[in-house]
Amino acid sequence: MRAPSKLLITPVLTRSWTGRRPWTLPSYLGHDGYTALAAARSMPPGEVIALVRAAGLRGRGGAGFPTAAKWGALPRDGVSRYLVVNANEAEPGACKDVPLLLANPHEVVEGALIAAHAIGARHVVVYLRGEVLPALRRLQHAVAEAARGGYLGTVSLVVHAGAGAYVCGEETALLQSLEGRRPQPSLRSPGERAAVLYGRPAVINNVETIARVPSIVRNGPAWFRSMGTEDSPGCTLFSLSGHLARPGQYEAPFGVTARELFSLAGGIRRGHRLKFWSPGGASAPVLTAGHLDVPLDHAGVAAAGSALGAAAVQVFDETTCVVRAVLRWAEFYAAESCGKCTPCRQGTGWLVRVLRDLERGAADASALGTLLTVSETITSASFCAFGAGSTGALTSSLTHFRDEYLAHVRLRGCPFDPAHSTRFAAAGAMR
Repeated sequence: MRAPSKLLITPVLTRSWTGRRPWTLPSYLGHDGYTALAAARSMPPGEVIALVRAAGLRGRGGAGFPTAAKWGALPRDGVSRYLVVNANEAEPGACKDVPLLLANPHEVVEGALIAAHAIGARHVVVYLRGEVLPALRRLQHAVAEAARGGYLGTVSLVVHAGAGAYVCGEETALLQSLEGRRPQPSLRSPGERAAVLYGRPAVINNVETIARVPSIVRNGPAWFRSMGTEDSPGCTLFSLSGHLARPGQYEAPFGVTARELFSLAGGIRRGHRLKFWSPGGASAPVLTAGHLDVPLDHAGVAAAGSALGAAAVQVFDETTCVVRAVLRWAEFYAAESCGKCTPCRQGTGWLVRVLRDLERGAADASALGTLLTVSETITSASFCAFGAGSTGALTSSLTHFRDEYLAHVRLRGCPFDPAHSTRFAAAGAMR
């Protein structure tokens, strides 16, 4: 694995965020906006795909799938096809797509038009959460500006407001929603390489993935690979939230460590110390202070037993009750289960009930075994990956903080409540 760049801040998508009205077309043109689109349209589509493949661009939505592989999977048969840009950002801790759309929507529009050229699509749909009205309006305004400027060409670009279901972040559920059906995951037919929308082939890419394309076309694959690691070239938006002095969006190369990122954010809030953190949002297994020097790329985080996901880094200090934090995440997953499969529909509810019993002191030590058994069932038998994601924080926290779970049993309540905190600290269970 190649060492990360010494440069910790890499302003590519964020280069204009502090400028005057960066979301407008004149501002974007002042930063070489739409020059990459002109260059890409002068190339054959296969050459654009080869450029992205050489850069090693991976999806920024969570799975990290190679972007060029998705684009190249479409049949070259002249059939009309769709590009779908997934902006259904909904997981707790994930907050990079909306700031990107607010500050730099034209980069997304230009990237989508380049991708449409590469795959031969004449129809582009950006699927955005309807609750995020400012981002929706700003993106619609950017599309209108691009249309007036003549940049859309023959491409139809539609901004679609979704109704807010978390499961619509899953590709097949998103497509079901676009087709007017109940958003639930579905299986692809055997041998079907591409997604299908309205009976036509489709490619689905995350917002940030698409926004990375113009800079690759402008600067070349070698420039892109000069940042990041061999496993995960380039840079990404890290969303830092929680108990940090300066939480926010930090654009940094893959391979940067949590220690370096937290330092950029001013470190843990004054007078406190790190207890645990999640590198990839609520669905990622939690890590501890012993993992601060893990390189934050897909391979490095996986080797540490977690997942980078969409780089939604959540940070918690010693004042946080692990059981309470995991309970809040479990409540989210129980509420957002689409209900299609029994393990997820019923299992997430069971996790919430057991965790609530632990929190209020109504459970015994057997509850820990119940949590692990139910989690294993959800992980092994759920229809889509969202079910498995609902158990990551729970099972990992039981590994790292089992004593704290047992303290809830022993003290008949949360050890962080005033009635129990002194005894918990005296027992040496506080980590």
